[in-house]
Amino acid sequence: MNDRDPAAARFAIIQIVRLSGVALVLLGLAIQSGRVAALSEIPAMVGYVLIAVGLIDTFVAPAVLARRWRTPRG
Repeated sequence: MNDRDPAAARFAIIQIVRLSGVALVLLGLAIQSGRVAALSEIPAMVGYVLIAVGLIDTFVAPAVLARRWRTPRG
């Protein structure tokens, strides 16, 4: 007996994707700035790549998922 709402699960997934994108942007900024001692040996280019991927995760991926999971009209 499964009474779980698929819309609630999809909403949670979209929020997790968005939050992971923000985390990637912050990690990329930390790498790129070189101020965090543990991350100072990673090249700045890696930081830029993580920032770009994080921005895509934050803004594009949730819209794509929402469009894909949209209820068909009819």
